[in-house]
Amino acid sequence: MGLSKENLKGLILALVSSGFIGASFIIKKQGLRRAAAVSGVRAGVGGYYYLLEPLWWVGMITMIVGEVANFVAYAFAPAVLVTPLGALSIIVSAVLADIILKEKLHNLGILGCIMCIAGSIIIVIHAPKEQPITSVLEIWNMATQPAFLAYVGSVIVLVFILVFHFAPRCGHTNVLVFTGICSLMGSLSVMSVKALGTSLKLTFEGKNQLIYPETWFFMLVVAICVIMQMNYLNKALDTFNTAIVSPIYYVMFTTLTILASVIMFKDWDGQSGGTIVSEICGFIIVLSGTIMLHATKDFERSSSFRGVVNLIIALNSAATD
Repeated sequence: MGLSKENLKGLILALVSSGFIGASFIIKKQGLRRAAAVSGVRAGVGGYYYLLEPLWWVGMITMIVGEVANFVAYAFAPAVLVTPLGALSIIVSAVLADIILKEKLHNLGILGCIMCIAGSIIIVIHAPKEQPITSVLEIWNMATQPAFLAYVGSVIVLVFILVFHFAPRCGHTNVLVFTGICSLMGSLSVMSVKALGTSLKLTFEGKNQLIYPETWFFMLVVAICVIMQMNYLNKALDTFNTAIVSPIYYVMFTTLTILASVIMFKDWDGQSGGTIVSEICGFIIVLSGTIMLHATKDFERSSSFRGVVNLIIALNSAATD
C-alpha cells in the first residue's frame, strides 16, 4: 500500500523528530546529573537547579526542535502513523545511553531495537490515509462527541489520582507513576496538537482558523499538557535509568495516543479488518521490542541479579569442593 504525499511528509517529519527527541533524553540526563552534583538536590525530589544548567537547556532545545517537527507531522498524517514512529527515539536514546552514559545495552536489547524498527515499518505500510478536514469546527465536533469526552474524563481522574495519591507515596520507587502521568497527559496533548496543527495549516492555506475560539482552546490545552509532561518527565529521568524510562514512556504514551485518536478521529473507519489487524500486530511487535529493552537494560547492575550470580558461584564452589 503506497503512502499518499501528505502521509509521506508526515513520515519524514516524524523520523526527524524521533532522532532529535531520542538525543535530547541523553543530553538532558547529563544536565540533570551535573545540576544534582552542584546543588546536591535531585530533580526527582523537587530540585530545580537544573534550570541553571546550560547542558540541560541544550537538551531542552533539542527536544523542542524534535517536538516542532512532530507537531508539523501531525498536521499531515494521522496519529496512528506518526506516534508509533517514536520507537526510533527509544533506539537513539538506548544507543546513546550505552555510548555516553555507560548504561550498557545487551544483545537482547539490540534485538528489541530491531523489533521496534520492524513493527514500525509494518505500521507505516498499513497506515490509514488522513481524512480531509476543512475547518477547526469539524475537529471540535469530534472532540465533543460523547465517546471522546468519556475518554478525557477518565484521563483527568487518573491523572489526579496519580499526582495526589501515588506520586507522594511511590513515585520514586515505581517508574509507572511519573511515566503514567506523562503518557496520559500526552495523549490529550497529541489530540490538541493535531487540532492546532491542522488549524494553522488551513490558516496558511488561506482559510483563517484563528477567528474561532476553538483554535485558541486547543492551544491552551497543548500548553497545559506539555508543561505537565515536561515536569514529570524530568522527575522520571532523574529518578530512573534512561533506558527504562524511554521504552515504558513510549509504550504507554503510544498506546493511549492511538486509543484517543481512534476514538476522536476514527482512524480505522473505512479500513479492512485485515489492515487493522496488521497495524495491531505491528504495534504489538513494537511493544514487545520496548519491553525487551526494558527487561534487559543494565540488568547486571541490579542487586537481585548480583545475588543470583553469587549464589551460582557459591554452589559451583561447594560442588567442586
